Amino acid sequence: MSSFWSYATFYKLIKFGVVGFSGLVVDFGFTYLFRDILKVNQYVANGIGFCLAATSNYFLNRIWTFHSLNPDITFEYLRFFGVSLIGLGINSFVLWFLIKKFKMKFYMAKAIAIGVTTLWNFIANLLFTFVN
Repeated sequence: MSSFWSYATFYKLIKFGVVGFSGLVVDFGFTYLFRDILKVNQYVANGIGFCLAATSNYFLNRIWTFHSLNPDITFEYLRFFGVSLIGLGINSFVLWFLIKKFKMKFYMAKAIAIGVTTLWNFIANLLFTFVN
């Protein structure tokens, strides 16, 4: 592997994926709550679920994946959340595109959209958020 894609980086990607899976549970759970129970617009519900998952993912990734010791948690969180907002834009576009252009069911499209944003989020957080 090249110096960027070292085994240590690959191991972080695996851990990032595990954290991401926990975020998936948070994301889908809150999206379901807001969309299907509280009857909030599906794109707003998607945004709420995504933002809550991003917050839980920040803390888990800070501690477990990247072992960040940055004392400025607020600044680091804002960087992480900024990366996540770009990811939300990517996520929302893919979600909209798959629903409108391919008539895909909402939750199937959402799962694909999450997969598309995972690589972006990992690389951006590795190179921008959690630089020690």
